[in-house]
Amino acid sequence: MRIVSGLRVALVAAATLLSAASAARADSGSIAITIYKGGWFIGGSGGSGTLTFQGRKYRLSIGGLSAGLVFGASKANLHGRVSNISRPSDVAGVYGAAGAGGALGPGAQAIVLRNQKGAVLELQGRQVGLIANLDLSGMALSLK
Repeated sequence: MRIVSGLRVALVAAATLLSAASAARADSGSIAITIYKGGWFIGGSGGSGTLTFQGRKYRLSIGGLSAGLVFGASKANLHGRVSNISRPSDVAGVYGAAGAGGALGPGAQAIVLRNQKGAVLELQGRQVGLIANLDLSGMALSLK
């Protein structure tokens, strides 16, 4: 019984050290994106952007769908930070969100999103347009 208990403690300690080591290797970068969104009940979005990571720039492509109550169109220019990445490809993936919002003319926007690889986007910026939404949306971000 003592051997099993000692083995369990050793496995927990090893897992803790491995997760701390992988977190220590994680890095961050900056990101700037432009997203166009429009819809009538079902919405779509698309856009492009740039990731700056370890002194290099990477072009990004953005696309997505929204389902719920979506009416209108908007353009958002967002910038911020991406964290918890080890390489540029970690930023690629699907980011999901549920939310409510709207814009009538210019307005401010801020959002925090996470993808399946653990990358975290902290974005803020300006949104312009006439749009109202109460929806579930997903955004796919990929490297060009």
